[in-house]
Amino acid sequence: MNNTVEKLRESLRELQDQLEREAMEARERFQYRLSNGRVIFEEEARRRGRLLKVRWSVFLRRARPWEIITAPLIYGLIVPFVLLDLAVTIYQWVCFPVYGLPKVERKKYIAVDRHKLTYLNFMQKLNCIYCGYGNGLLAYVREVAGRTEYYWCPIKHARNMPDRHDHYQDFLEFGDGESWDEKFIDMKGRARACEDCDGCGSDGCH
Repeated sequence: MNNTVEKLRESLRELQDQLEREAMEARERFQYRLSNGRVIFEEEARRRGRLLKVRWSVFLRRARPWEIITAPLIYGLIVPFVLLDLAVTIYQWVCFPVYGLPKVERKKYIAVDRHKLTYLNFMQKLNCIYCGYGNGLLAYVREVAGRTEYYWCPIKHARNMPDRHDHYQDFLEFGDGESWDEKFIDMKGRARACEDCDGCGSDGCH
């Protein structure tokens, strides 16, 4: 089992390296760079983008009626999103130090940068800001919940679960009652020792 997990981690590292190489190639091709987390386009790229922009009035005319009618339902979720963001942030800032768990860096998960693209009109930029926040928030919440689950209940489910958080692969097998107590205490110790790594499931914690 451990060998399988290590092979999966190695494959994941190779995939991440490949994705980073492809991202660097895309930056060169589309003439932008990152500086302290900010996106900076070359002037030529900005000029070319402005020429490709579709006016927001045209964008609205292209929209299907049902897309416009359902828009308030999408944007109405901003209220529970903000409340969830606030509640989870307060939770981890209060509880994680008590548990000895490293806090999740919110800024690593929430990326709002697509409004920098000059070929997007106002409405498209607004949509991108909202999607970047909403999806980033859910990824942030998932990581907080994953670390919490690792600490309190690191047991796999009886059935196969699709797309679980990264810590799930290290959970104990469902039904392994004989070694539960000893391994549970050990996993809590490893979770507390993760101050220098990005989450309890990374290589430095095992």
